[in-house]
Amino acid sequence: MADESESVAVSGSDDDGRAEQAKPKKKQRPFWQELPMLIGIAAVITALVVTFIGRPYVIPSQSMEPTLHGCAGCTGDRIYVQKLSYYFGDPKPGDVVVFVGPTDDWNKTYRSIRSSNAAVRGVQNFLSFFGLVPPDENDLVKRVIAVGGQQVKCCDAEGRVMVREDKPGAEWKALDEPYVDPKRNNPFDPAHPDIPFNAGGRAFGPVTVPEGNLWVMGDNRRESADSRWHMGDELQGTVPVSDVRGKAIWKIWPIGRIGLVRSEDPQTN
Repeated sequence: MADESESVAVSGSDDDGRAEQAKPKKKQRPFWQELPMLIGIAAVITALVVTFIGRPYVIPSQSMEPTLHGCAGCTGDRIYVQKLSYYFGDPKPGDVVVFVGPTDDWNKTYRSIRSSNAAVRGVQNFLSFFGLVPPDENDLVKRVIAVGGQQVKCCDAEGRVMVREDKPGAEWKALDEPYVDPKRNNPFDPAHPDIPFNAGGRAFGPVTVPEGNLWVMGDNRRESADSRWHMGDELQGTVPVSDVRGKAIWKIWPIGRIGLVRSEDPQTN
């Protein structure tokens, strides 16, 4: 009986071995067949990053010099703008933000960057979804100076922008702005401090920034069509937080200017 049981066990092992050998080996696909799948996965990841994390933008003007460049005759900066910070809170004073023009007054000089050819325009829109072509909207970059619930005006006796809380008895605080190059600021005449900025001076306001909105200005005060230029629109020049695309954190091109875009809160200086 013992010999019979051993014989059965051995016989079973042989059957299992033959079954293992009978299984066909899985063939590895050629690389050219896997390539489309890899490209598709990469495209989906890229689209998710652009939609939810951040994307690059081109600086089209000189309004943020010397922090960013974009003037005629020099290479426009490419910056990386991340969205994550504003999932958990609103922009703060000193943040450099990219936003879409909120009113017709901001967008009256904007011209679409898309082709008039429907097929080409479709390709451009498709590539924009992956961050390879800029979005077809009037995206602007400025620095946040005041936020909702504050008032802003210019100037004090030294020609500085001033901010205070929109509360009874709140005192005005003059801002020291290290990111503003004095040579790129509007001239200030202490004898005539009330000369408005659109007449060559610095004076504007006071403007009350509504809750959920921002007052933004370019670091290059002479060449920036910022909130000051749009005080006559329905938002008094302020920008809704909902129109902010993200926070500029890196200069990524050209190579010689790669580096951080610093947020410097002028209200804490």
